Amino acid sequence: MLPSKIDRREFLKRLPLFADFSPEELAGLAARTQELHVARGMPIFHRGDPCRGFHIVIYGQVKLGFLSAQGDEKIIEIIGPGFSFGEALMFMEKPYIVGATALADTMLLHIAKEAVFDELERQPAFARRMLAGMSRRLHGLIKDVESYSLRSGSQRIVGYLLKDEPEGDGALVTLTVSKKSLASRLNLTPEYFSRVLHDLVELKMISVQGRQITILDIERLRVYEG
Repeated sequence: MLPSKIDRREFLKRLPLFADFSPEELAGLAARTQELHVARGMPIFHRGDPCRGFHIVIYGQVKLGFLSAQGDEKIIEIIGPGFSFGEALMFMEKPYIVGATALADTMLLHIAKEAVFDELERQPAFARRMLAGMSRRLHGLIKDVESYSLRSGSQRIVGYLLKDEPEGDGALVTLTVSKKSLASRLNLTPEYFSRVLHDLVELKMISVQGRQITILDIERLRVYEG
């Protein structure tokens, strides 16, 4: 991970989280913000490392996950540009309970917890936006638990294909991560994930070309999803 000499204020002021900050406040925050460039496949932190702040993804992708006792990887979440991670543990002052790895060449901002605590005392709007982001993540995790408990693996895959509400037949869905990573995110084996995609192709509901999936029969997919 290499630091950069780019003006961090330029990145901070584009983020909704800091919409109410004055130029002087942004300058103060930037002074306690570290810019990181992480190559694809490289770790950002490991499970058990101390949490000294939170990260925001500027570009690239980050996977949060851990290895099971059997050595299998379980991906908890995939974080894209504009989204943050690590806030809850920062407030709890606990070490990381998952590891973070770059899925692509990634630029991150790491904001020190001392800077966050100072701003929370001064800016009620900043506090509300941080709470909203953490609540959104909690809601997403609850939805995941509900999906794992109540929906079959094939329903989870179809639900993922339909999550951004494609417009209809002929719509394209691009997988932004590998099928193996996506299978782990959906709590499935890669083999099962590939088999379901193959079955959907055989049923003429979708076609697959690499990471591009074309919706051929959206109404049947919706019925299949349940």
